[in-house]
Amino acid sequence: MEKDKYKSLFAQATAQAFRKIYPDVAGETDELTEVAVYEALAKPKDASMGRFALPVFRYAGLLKDKPPAIAAVIAVETNRQLSSLEGGSLMTCVATGGFLNAQIDPASLAGETVREVLSKGNRFGDSPVGHGKTCLVEYSSPNIAKPFGVGHLRSTVIGNSLRLIFRKLGYSVVGINYPGDWGTQFGKMIVAFRKWGSDDTLKGNAVKNLVDLYVRFHSEAEADTSLEDEARDAFKQLETGDPDAVKLWETFKKVSYEEFERVYDLLGVEFDWVYGEADLNDRMEPVIERLSKAGLAEESQGALVVHLPEETNLPPLLLRKSDGATLYATRDLAGLVYRWEKYHGFDQSLYVVNSAQADHFRQCFMVIDMLEKAEKRPGSDRMSGRTRHVEFGWVRFGGKTMSTRRGNTVLLEDVIGQARDLVKEKIKEKNPALPTIDETALHVGVGAVLFSQLSVRRQKDVDFQWEEVLSFEGETGPYLQYTHARLCALMRRFGKDITGEVDCSVLVGAEEQRVIELIADFPVVLASAGEQYEP
Repeated sequence: MEKDKYKSLFAQATAQAFRKIYPDVAGETDELTEVAVYEALAKPKDASMGRFALPVFRYAGLLKDKPPAIAAVIAVETNRQLSSLEGGSLMTCVATGGFLNAQIDPASLAGETVREVLSKGNRFGDSPVGHGKTCLVEYSSPNIAKPFGVGHLRSTVIGNSLRLIFRKLGYSVVGINYPGDWGTQFGKMIVAFRKWGSDDTLKGNAVKNLVDLYVRFHSEAEADTSLEDEARDAFKQLETGDPDAVKLWETFKKVSYEEFERVYDLLGVEFDWVYGEADLNDRMEPVIERLSKAGLAEESQGALVVHLPEETNLPPLLLRKSDGATLYATRDLAGLVYRWEKYHGFDQSLYVVNSAQADHFRQCFMVIDMLEKAEKRPGSDRMSGRTRHVEFGWVRFGGKTMSTRRGNTVLLEDVIGQARDLVKEKIKEKNPALPTIDETALHVGVGAVLFSQLSVRRQKDVDFQWEEVLSFEGETGPYLQYTHARLCALMRRFGKDITGEVDCSVLVGAEEQRVIELIADFPVVLASAGEQYEP
């Protein structure tokens, strides 16, 4: 973990003080070690009290004394220890009630922080913690021949953010997009296109046109059930490599990927590896064979399953149905093995997927663990323990309906479009003569949507309220962009180089110090975001 230099100094000095004042107790407990003290340090609610503080209440029972008395005597010894440590003379320990508050010389902190930022530029906050390690991050993963719904928004935005965070932490990061491009629905699409589609279907908004065909298929199938049989036959044609069926399927993929790329460009999202479910068709049987050989795959009512331990309260993982068809779980198991073979020894493999899939991933990860144990693989050859489901909550619209809905899906493009239009109205009120009003409105609208997803803890639902998301005041995307624009304007007006010698001794005001502290904390906060998978 990335550590704060001053916290480390303070923890070292305070732990030494505890050993000096309470040698018998300190020698018999882990609570007074340097590591324990570091982890117990917290930000004071009142920033004027210090940069961080150690609550002494937790040690009252252990040291059999009142917290203020403990704090008073430890503060004196901590200051003595700090004076002997390199860099420690810039810090002071002050006892306040039952707290030990660490105060840092404001001018020194400002000078050190500003100089580091100016010297490192965009490399500020970079960490070597991930050097030599590989992190895979799967995110977005929309379905082919379907519009990009808002349901994929959180996965896309959170996953891309984690990709950037882990890259900043020094990892070799692989951003993965795993679109849904296989299954019986493509039999339905093929039948629908053959019956009602044409070359014009693939022009203009091709994905919308394909969805309309898909909806029409289901509507027609209610009156004509033979369509379902035709769809099953069409999917079998696809599975067996019928040239016409394969050509249509590849066309559906092509127009879908073009649409996805347009949306990703709009959001500023990138991937390093894109592969679909169809790429795993030849990889499922070898995994099933390994599970069977390990004695884990069993027949149950004609189906092939893996029974999971009773204490997990999870149902068996279904590998193959009684009709021989494989399932999504079979593909995910094959995908896990595929990734391990391609990036053998990866440190982490993250699946940024909605919390509704929690049990599915628990099943898959547990089956892999059982398989590797049954095969007696050494720890260095095990992916078990390196996979994680990074779950997140839903996007809700505060009880308000969108102006445009297609079926039961809220389209991401509708959300961005509405954000752009609402921002445009606000710009017209404030700056109607702006020559780039459309472009600016789009950028601000996209920024507002992104910020709305990343400013909420990932496991919480996002309650999407337009008036809050698009506000130019408070903690919002537009306000952040507006502040950045103002800072850029100040730099232009100043017109001088600020990378030379800077007199930081004047940055001692309360608000200036608060900004300096936030900037100084950035490397540690970044590392914490990576550890918690929490952008």
